[in-house]
Formats: sequence, C-alpha cells, structure tokens
Amino acid sequence: MTREFPHLSNIPTPAEKRIALRITSAAERALRQGHPWLFDQAITSQSHPGRVGDLAVIFDKKRRFLAVGLYDPDSVIRVRILHVGKPASIDQAWFAGKLHAAAQRRDPLLAADTTGYRLVHGENDGLPGLVVDRYDGTLVVKLYTPAWLPHLQDVLSALMEVVPANRLVLRLGRSMRQHNLYGLTDGLVLYGDELEAPVHFMENGLRFEADLLRGQKTGFFFDQRDNRARVEKISAGKSVLNVFAYTGGFSVYAARGGAREVVSVDVSAPALEAAVRNMGHNQLATSHEIIADDAFDVLARLKAEGRLFDVVIIDPPTFAQKQAQVKSAIVAYQRLTRLGLDVLRPGGTLVQASCSSRVEAETFFDAVNQAAIRARRPLQEIERTGHALDHPIGFKEGSYLKCLFSVAV
Repeated sequence: MTREFPHLSNIPTPAEKRIALRITSAAERALRQGHPWLFDQAITSQSHPGRVGDLAVIFDKKRRFLAVGLYDPDSVIRVRILHVGKPASIDQAWFAGKLHAAAQRRDPLLAADTTGYRLVHGENDGLPGLVVDRYDGTLVVKLYTPAWLPHLQDVLSALMEVVPANRLVLRLGRSMRQHNLYGLTDGLVLYGDELEAPVHFMENGLRFEADLLRGQKTGFFFDQRDNRARVEKISAGKSVLNVFAYTGGFSVYAARGGAREVVSVDVSAPALEAAVRNMGHNQLATSHEIIADDAFDVLARLKAEGRLFDVVIIDPPTFAQKQAQVKSAIVAYQRLTRLGLDVLRPGGTLVQASCSSRVEAETFFDAVNQAAIRARRPLQEIERTGHALDHPIGFKEGSYLKCLFSVAV
C-alpha cells in the first residue's frame, strides 16, 4: 500500500529514462565482488546527463546489464549501487523486499527484550547512504546522500508496510544540508505526532531515553550493545569509570551488573543529565557521579587526585574522518590508553574502543598495546570484538567498530 507523505510532495520523481554507463575493468570487478560505490573516475562513457536520484544502469564490457544504482552528478561517488546481476525494477516492491530482509536479520533482538536497534545499516544492507534506526514505535530515517530524495515516497511506504510505526522522523547527514532539499529539514516529523520529549525504548531489558532531534547519530549508539552487555558481566562489586559516556549506556549496564560505583565523564552536560535519567528509568541505586568536562583533562585530574578504578571504559568519537587524520587519531588513542591506565588499578580491566573506519582494527589494537607497554602496564587481552548483529559488514569500508577488553598488570 502506498502512503502519502505531504512533506515529500515537492520532490520531483526520477527521470523515466535511465542513464546508461560503461566503466573501467577494475570498477567492473569491484561491483561484481559486491562493492556498493561507483566513483566518477571509473566511468568511461555516459548516455546522457542526469539529475540527482536518477537511476543509472551500468553495463559490462560485453554490453550486458551489470548493475543499477542511484546517480549523483555532484558526488565523487557517482553511483550508489542498489542491485547487481540481472535487470530489476527499482520500485516500492523492490524496496519492500530489501527492508523485509533487513528486518528479518534483526528478529533475534526482539526476543532479547530489545526495541531499539539499527533496522537498516546503509550499504551493508544493500541500501547505500540510507540508515533506519528503530526506537520502539518511532523510526528514524537518516539520509547521507540527496540521491534518495526522489525515491523517499516509495521507500517510506515500503518501510511502513514492513515495520508499521507510530512516527517517522527524518535526519540528514551534514553533507546533505548544502543541497536543495525541497523544504525538508533535519528532525522533520514525516508521519505521526510531533516530538515533544525524548522517546523511550528497551535494550536487553533496560529502559533508555533518546533525543531523536538533537542527539548524536540518531539519538543513541546502538552499535555498542554487545560490548555494554560484556561490561555488565564484569562489573559486580567494581568501581567503573566510563569516559566519553554520552547518555550513559555503559554506565547503566555496569550498574545493573552490580558495580558499587560508576563515574560517567562527557563534555556534554545535557548528555550526562540524560545518563542520570537513564539510571532512574531502571531504578538503579548504584552510586553514580557525573563529570561534565573534556575527557583528557578529567583523566589527568583523576590521576592527580589519586583515584583508581577497577574498570575503565574509553569509547571516544571518530578521530579520523579523513585519511590524513589517521596518524593523529592513533596518537590520540595511545594518549587515552596511557591516561586510562593511570587511573586503572593493577589487575583492572581496560575497555577501549574505536569507531574510526579509516583506522584498521590491527592498527588500533597494536597502538593500544604499544602504548601500554611504554607505560609499563602491558595488557593481557581478554577479547577483541567488532560489529553487533544489527550493524552487519557488507564490504571492507563498512567495518569501523573495534573494541579491546584487556587486563592491565
């Protein structure tokens, strides 16, 4: 069933005539191997100019259909691939099939008393540049390319068919804001009641709130769910320091796990106020101290005060958004390792994560271990972890999250 979304009425539909493209042999191999992007320099011939969001058909060297995707004349990622193999009609039914497969992949989460999770993980679920997060009865659709705009009517109709919701909220990636968005704005409610307060959802039986309009990502970091559960298992009777705590995900799990003390550190005072409320939502009476300040400064201050913790969690934001930032990111990770070890008791557990996709997992793990050796606190690794079920990896660049659990002497 096709639904009407009044806010989308001004968006033009894609051209009926598809753009025909020929590409280099290297690009052809990459697409056959499942890479979701076709770069502008890989195009050797094009049938006619196109508008953003038009469908582009890519032919192989024998002039046979190879793939179809969303065209964007203003991006170095000229085509985001939707389908490879045999010709297909990209319409509401096709989107419904993709969304249904994505929803089925997340079914195990529902059995774990979880109503907040990533429903569509962009390229890794075959819908490049499109993310959908579920917060119980509210779905947040986040766009990272304007190429999706002409297809939103079909996508959202299919989405409401596959996962019926009370509300649809639109979020826009930063790069989107320089384009003609036909009146659409970040945080716009496309369907349902306006948002007047944070929404609530469940994760592994814990209740959390999320600010879907102003929060980071779409309001919460679902990707660390499994690591939060691991922290819960090691927190009984422990003092826990959660650095870059945001709204207290790790802190709440640690408290339910029986931590005797939790300290949450984040530069954002509003985020920490939400962390306090999240403790309250779960009626957790664990001693919970919040410190709103720069994480590096706080760690140095805690060391000067002689404070030590049994578990130190360091989950910073992305340090390397560009390849040129990788070296400085590694320096920052190593500095955090040293600072974290300065406030970790002998035999304590260090939990350190990276969400920088440009920093490869082995590089990150080596950097942490080398920093620990230089600090004369070598680490005994417990576990290296990666992506949760709702953040699948479909291609190399889709892998970004890595986390190290280790014991420091």
